[in-house]
Amino acid sequence: MSTTRPLLTQREAATACGVSRTTIRRRREAGELPGAVLDDDRGWLIPVEDLLAAGFRLNAPAPPEEKGAGDPAPAGTPQGTAPEDSAAALRTELERLRHEHALALAEERGARQLAEAEARHLQARLEERGAHIEDLQRALAALTPAPDRAAIPRPAHPTPVPAASSPGPASGEAEDASGAGRRRRWWPRRAE
Repeated sequence: MSTTRPLLTQREAATACGVSRTTIRRRREAGELPGAVLDDDRGWLIPVEDLLAAGFRLNAPAPPEEKGAGDPAPAGTPQGTAPEDSAAALRTELERLRHEHALALAEERGARQLAEAEARHLQARLEERGAHIEDLQRALAALTPAPDRAAIPRPAHPTPVPAASSPGPASGEAEDASGAGRRRRWWPRRAE
Protein backbone atom coordinates (compact mmCIF):
# COMPACT_ATOMS: atom_id res chain seq x y z
CA MET A 1 0.00 0.00 0.00
CA SER A 2 1.65 3.18 -1.13
CA THR A 3 0.56 6.61 -0.04
CA THR A 4 2.03 10.00 -0.74
CA ARG A 5 2.07 10.84 2.94
CA PRO A 6 3.09 8.64 5.85
CA LEU A 7 0.83 6.61 8.13
CA LEU A 8 0.74 7.72 11.75
CA THR A 9 -0.14 5.75 14.85
CA GLN A 10 -3.01 7.04 16.96
CA ARG A 11 -0.52 8.58 19.42
CA GLU A 12 1.49 10.25 16.64
CA ALA A 13 -1.71 11.52 14.97
CA ALA A 14 -2.97 12.96 18.26
CA THR A 15 0.37 14.73 18.85
CA ALA A 16 0.56 16.04 15.27
CA CYS A 17 -3.04 17.34 15.36
CA GLY A 18 -2.93 18.69 18.92
CA VAL A 19 -5.81 16.55 20.21
CA SER A 20 -6.06 13.61 22.57
CA ARG A 21 -5.75 9.97 21.56
CA THR A 22 -9.37 9.49 22.64
CA THR A 23 -10.50 12.03 20.02
CA ILE A 24 -8.60 10.22 17.28
CA ARG A 25 -9.98 6.85 18.42
CA ARG A 26 -13.56 8.17 18.51
CA ARG A 27 -13.23 9.66 15.03
CA ARG A 28 -11.78 6.40 13.71
CA GLU A 29 -14.60 4.38 15.28
CA ALA A 30 -17.17 6.80 13.84
CA GLY A 31 -15.81 6.13 10.33
CA GLU A 32 -14.36 9.61 9.78
CA LEU A 33 -10.92 8.10 9.14
CA PRO A 34 -11.73 5.44 6.51
CA GLY A 35 -8.13 4.77 5.49
CA ALA A 36 -7.05 3.63 8.96
CA VAL A 37 -5.56 0.13 9.00
CA LEU A 38 -4.69 -2.18 11.86
CA ASP A 39 -1.02 -3.21 11.98
CA ASP A 40 0.01 -6.12 14.18
CA ASP A 41 3.15 -4.36 15.42
CA ARG A 42 2.17 -0.68 15.62
CA GLY A 43 -1.60 -0.82 16.16
CA TRP A 44 -3.90 1.44 14.20
CA LEU A 45 -2.20 3.44 11.43
CA ILE A 46 -3.96 6.50 10.09
CA PRO A 47 -3.15 8.23 6.77
CA VAL A 48 -2.41 11.95 7.03
CA GLU A 49 -4.90 12.59 4.18
CA ASP A 50 -7.71 11.15 6.35
CA LEU A 51 -6.71 13.43 9.23
CA LEU A 52 -6.82 16.48 6.95
CA ALA A 53 -10.15 15.35 5.43
CA ALA A 54 -11.61 14.97 8.94
CA GLY A 55 -10.81 18.65 9.65
CA PHE A 56 -7.68 18.22 11.77
CA ARG A 57 -4.74 20.61 11.35
CA LEU A 58 -1.29 19.11 11.45
CA ASN A 59 1.45 20.55 13.65
CA ALA A 60 -1.08 22.24 15.93
CA PRO A 61 0.05 22.92 19.50
CA ALA A 62 0.34 19.77 21.56
CA PRO A 63 -2.58 18.99 23.91
CA PRO A 64 -2.04 19.09 27.65
CA GLU A 65 -0.74 15.91 29.17
CA GLU A 66 -3.31 13.17 29.12
CA LYS A 67 -4.95 12.42 32.42
CA GLY A 68 -5.05 8.96 33.87
CA ALA A 69 -8.21 6.87 33.63
CA GLY A 70 -9.30 7.83 37.16
CA ASP A 71 -8.57 11.57 36.84
CA PRO A 72 -11.54 13.78 36.06
CA ALA A 73 -11.56 16.10 33.07
CA PRO A 74 -11.21 19.82 33.84
CA ALA A 75 -14.52 21.39 34.78
CA GLY A 76 -16.29 23.16 31.93
CA THR A 77 -13.89 21.95 29.23
CA PRO A 78 -14.71 18.62 27.63
CA GLN A 79 -11.62 16.58 26.89
CA GLY A 80 -10.42 16.92 23.30
CA THR A 81 -12.17 20.21 22.49
CA ALA A 82 -10.60 23.50 21.54
CA PRO A 83 -10.97 26.49 23.87
CA GLU A 84 -13.07 28.28 21.23
CA ASP A 85 -15.47 25.32 21.19
CA SER A 86 -15.63 25.37 24.99
CA ALA A 87 -16.39 29.09 25.04
CA ALA A 88 -19.10 28.65 22.41
CA ALA A 89 -20.57 25.74 24.35
CA LEU A 90 -20.53 27.79 27.55
CA ARG A 91 -22.21 30.73 25.79
CA THR A 92 -24.88 28.39 24.43
CA GLU A 93 -25.42 26.90 27.88
CA LEU A 94 -25.63 30.39 29.40
CA GLU A 95 -28.26 31.46 26.85
CA ARG A 96 -30.23 28.26 27.47
CA LEU A 97 -30.17 28.89 31.24
CA ARG A 98 -31.20 32.52 30.76
CA HIS A 99 -34.11 31.40 28.57
CA GLU A 100 -35.21 28.79 31.13
CA HIS A 101 -34.95 31.40 33.91
CA ALA A 102 -37.06 33.87 31.91
CA LEU A 103 -39.68 31.17 31.30
CA ALA A 104 -39.74 30.27 34.98
CA LEU A 105 -40.18 33.93 35.95
CA ALA A 106 -43.01 34.38 33.45
CA GLU A 107 -44.69 31.24 34.73
CA GLU A 108 -44.32 32.43 38.33
CA ARG A 109 -45.77 35.85 37.44
CA GLY A 110 -48.73 34.20 35.73
CA ALA A 111 -49.34 31.93 38.72
CA ARG A 112 -49.16 34.90 41.11
CA GLN A 113 -51.63 36.92 39.00
CA LEU A 114 -53.98 33.95 38.87
CA ALA A 115 -53.77 33.52 42.65
CA GLU A 116 -54.46 37.23 43.19
CA ALA A 117 -57.48 37.13 40.87
CA GLU A 118 -58.80 34.06 42.70
CA ALA A 119 -58.30 35.82 46.06
CA ARG A 120 -60.24 38.88 44.81
CA HIS A 121 -63.03 36.62 43.55
CA LEU A 122 -63.25 34.77 46.87
CA GLN A 123 -63.26 38.06 48.79
CA ALA A 124 -66.18 39.32 46.68
CA ARG A 125 -68.07 36.06 47.27
CA LEU A 126 -67.40 36.35 51.00
CA GLU A 127 -68.79 39.89 51.04
CA GLU A 128 -71.89 38.73 49.10
CA ARG A 129 -72.44 35.93 51.59
CA GLY A 130 -72.05 38.35 54.50
CA ALA A 131 -74.69 40.67 53.01
CA HIS A 132 -77.00 37.71 52.44
CA ILE A 133 -76.58 36.57 56.05
CA GLU A 134 -77.42 40.08 57.28
CA ASP A 135 -80.61 40.06 55.15
CA LEU A 136 -81.61 36.70 56.57
CA GLN A 137 -81.00 37.93 60.12
CA ARG A 138 -83.22 40.99 59.52
CA ALA A 139 -85.99 38.77 58.08
CA LEU A 140 -85.75 36.45 61.07
CA ALA A 141 -85.94 39.41 63.45
CA ALA A 142 -89.06 40.65 61.64
CA LEU A 143 -90.72 37.25 62.04
CA THR A 144 -89.84 36.90 65.72
CA PRO A 145 -92.55 38.24 68.12
CA ALA A 146 -91.79 41.40 70.04
CA PRO A 147 -90.94 40.91 73.74
CA ASP A 148 -94.22 42.48 74.98
CA ARG A 149 -96.28 40.24 72.70
CA ALA A 150 -94.57 37.16 73.98
CA ALA A 151 -95.65 37.94 77.57
CA ILE A 152 -99.41 37.87 76.77
CA PRO A 153 -100.89 34.46 77.55
CA ARG A 154 -102.73 32.78 74.74
CA PRO A 155 -106.21 31.29 75.45
CA ALA A 156 -106.61 27.52 75.42
CA HIS A 157 -109.38 27.88 72.83
CA PRO A 158 -110.74 30.95 71.13
CA THR A 159 -114.03 32.39 72.43
CA PRO A 160 -116.59 33.71 69.97
CA VAL A 161 -117.20 37.42 69.98
CA PRO A 162 -120.88 38.18 70.79
CA ALA A 163 -122.87 40.12 68.28
CA ALA A 164 -123.51 43.77 69.07
CA SER A 165 -127.32 43.40 69.08
CA SER A 166 -127.49 40.53 71.51
CA PRO A 167 -127.56 41.27 75.20
CA GLY A 168 -124.46 39.99 76.83
CA PRO A 169 -121.67 40.81 79.15
CA ALA A 170 -120.41 44.32 79.54
CA SER A 171 -117.80 45.74 77.17
CA GLY A 172 -114.44 44.07 77.49
CA GLU A 173 -115.81 41.02 79.29
CA ALA A 174 -116.76 37.64 77.89
CA GLU A 175 -118.16 34.54 79.43
CA ASP A 176 -116.06 31.51 79.76
CA ALA A 177 -117.09 28.67 77.47
CA SER A 178 -118.18 26.68 80.51
CA GLY A 179 -120.04 29.70 81.82
CA ALA A 180 -118.12 29.48 85.11
CA GLY A 181 -117.00 33.05 85.24
CA ARG A 182 -116.22 36.13 83.38
CA ARG A 183 -112.82 36.87 81.92
CA ARG A 184 -111.51 39.95 80.24
CA ARG A 185 -111.05 39.74 76.46
CA TRP A 186 -107.56 40.24 75.30
CA TRP A 187 -108.47 41.97 72.04
CA PRO A 188 -110.03 45.42 72.00
CA ARG A 189 -113.60 45.93 70.97
CA ARG A 190 -114.08 47.83 67.78
CA ALA A 191 -116.12 50.97 67.81
CA GLU A 192 -119.23 50.65 65.74
